[in-house]
Amino acid sequence: MPPDTGELFLWTRALLAGLALGLVYFGGLWWTVMRAPQSPTPMLWFVGSLLLRTLVALSGFYFVSEGQALQLGVCLLGFVAARALVLVASKKPPAAMSAPTTGPSP
Repeated sequence: MPPDTGELFLWTRALLAGLALGLVYFGGLWWTVMRAPQSPTPMLWFVGSLLLRTLVALSGFYFVSEGQALQLGVCLLGFVAARALVLVASKKPPAAMSAPTTGPSP
């Protein structure tokens, strides 16, 4: 039996919430990796970022799931999809990754 409109709304909401949580988590990780090395205390950046990102993600999963395993699974699916989006968005263009060589190196 196909799910009713109410269930589809809950699943769509869970998927979008998972995407948002994943974008915050993995986008925050990318931002931390780019900024922390320039800081005088990079370990503080990494630990603080990890704690904050984990707190946000776990709190989001708790509230979105509403105690339902299926909603939690759909939310996690959105979270993993956001990881793929951040990976694609954070890649450098192929031309910028390697410098062209003009001749043999000595």
